[in-house]
Amino acid sequence: MIKTIENNPIATLSILIVLMLLIHLDVPNITIMEARNFITAREIIQDNNWILTTMNGEARYQKPPLPTWLTAISALAFGTQSLFALRLPAALMVLFLGFFSYYFSLKLELSKKHSLNNSLILVTSFYVFGIINEAPWDIFTHGFMFAGLYYLFQFFETSEKQWKRAFIAALFIGLSIMSKGPVSLFAVFLPFLISYGIVFKYKNFKQKLVPFIIAVILFLAIGSWWFLYVRIADTQAFLEIATKETGNWSSYNVKPFYYYWSFFSQSGLWTIPAFIGLLYPYLIKRVTYKKAYKFTFWWTIIAVVLLSAIPEKKARYLMPVLIPLALNTGFYIQYLIQEFYKLTAKKETIPVYFNFGLIALISLILPIGLYVILKDDFNNYLINYVLTALASLTIGVLLLKNLIRKKIKNVFYLTVLFMVAIFLFGLPISKTLNKNKDFNAINTLHTIENKQQITTYSIGEITPELLWDYNGILKDIYKNEQLEVPSESKFGILVMNSDVEKITDQLSNDYNLELTETYNLNVGSKNKERLIRQFYLVSKK
Repeated sequence: MIKTIENNPIATLSILIVLMLLIHLDVPNITIMEARNFITAREIIQDNNWILTTMNGEARYQKPPLPTWLTAISALAFGTQSLFALRLPAALMVLFLGFFSYYFSLKLELSKKHSLNNSLILVTSFYVFGIINEAPWDIFTHGFMFAGLYYLFQFFETSEKQWKRAFIAALFIGLSIMSKGPVSLFAVFLPFLISYGIVFKYKNFKQKLVPFIIAVILFLAIGSWWFLYVRIADTQAFLEIATKETGNWSSYNVKPFYYYWSFFSQSGLWTIPAFIGLLYPYLIKRVTYKKAYKFTFWWTIIAVVLLSAIPEKKARYLMPVLIPLALNTGFYIQYLIQEFYKLTAKKETIPVYFNFGLIALISLILPIGLYVILKDDFNNYLINYVLTALASLTIGVLLLKNLIRKKIKNVFYLTVLFMVAIFLFGLPISKTLNKNKDFNAINTLHTIENKQQITTYSIGEITPELLWDYNGILKDIYKNEQLEVPSESKFGILVMNSDVEKITDQLSNDYNLELTETYNLNVGSKNKERLIRQFYLVSKK
């Protein structure tokens, strides 16, 4: 079985992504960032305006439109209300990233088995697959950038097909910029160039200078044309949005420099191997491909340092670091596969036993935890529970058995299999955590609007999740503490709980207000005020 996996790396990665991500792609709840992307894609389709993108009928230029275009195309092909269709492009980008991780590893002169391990580590790293729900633009910008660097690396390393590789690299890097602006240039491209210079020294670069400069001009042109067009076509809106976005870099969500220094924990199951892989004095003596290890080590460290220099910090901004980190972690895993059966020193064996023993323990106790979580819903998820429990228990036992026998290759693949099993069998069980007796979808508001023959307005900017569920336009009539009262004699308003008193005070002299419904998109134990709106029917006295 393992030989079949190792002999068919592309098929293995494809099957893994299908089982882990695609089968239950529509199960997770929509996040705020997803909602923004989906709304913009919906309005692109409805308005047939693919360049001057909008959200809630207003300019949406905060991010370039390439990921939204791909989302819209998928929606046109498979259904505009299908979460599977809307999420499919981002999920496929994880596979795309896995493919290029494999091929990039081969260019580092690593074996096919080692290269496959690198890709498996990458696509099963927590924030690599998690980012497709939390911030779907990121997987596009960093995925395209990594593809560009694959060709750029070959451009630097050989004198063959220089112009072809330079142009292909420029194309992918340009697509990266078209996905989220210059973010990946700073987080992936620049650390790559610096680490390449440290390790490989840019030998014979003079003869490549001209095609490299042309490639830079080309990727800047591909990546910036949309920005330039919007700047000319809708100057005022573009400048207002650009000013606000650039201001956020230094004033919004500001964290200390050291905020990212637990970055290796973002790799999830691979946290401990990732940390040990970064212990340069320890591992450099033990790896076979020392130059390649130095390269991935410096790429990872420099990326973290550069990201740490930016005042605005969020955990998800670390996602691009996981790319070189996965390649770096692969060196430690490969060392264990080759040498662990010989090791006797406790300082080397204890971390391994602890890491994979902990995963085995989680596998063994997971059925108990799921049973407690399910409670009254046990019968509704019986099949999922049984399959998850059987898979988890089997993997847990096999993990312990192979760990005791020091068969780390089997342990590694079982760890990957555990991740697949959780998503394949267990993910639907997460729906049981969505219970909220106060939940009330806002899409039912259309029934009231049709019956009353009214238009509904929003008091303040409407939350993206609510707007997505509403499936329409909700004009904001309360901006800068000023209420713009509609001209109709009868209309509806959606108000946050915190704004109810001041809005009703302003309208009560001339209008009758009837609280008709409370809409609440909170699930589980969450109680976010931004997901709650009071609906008032307003009519002139």
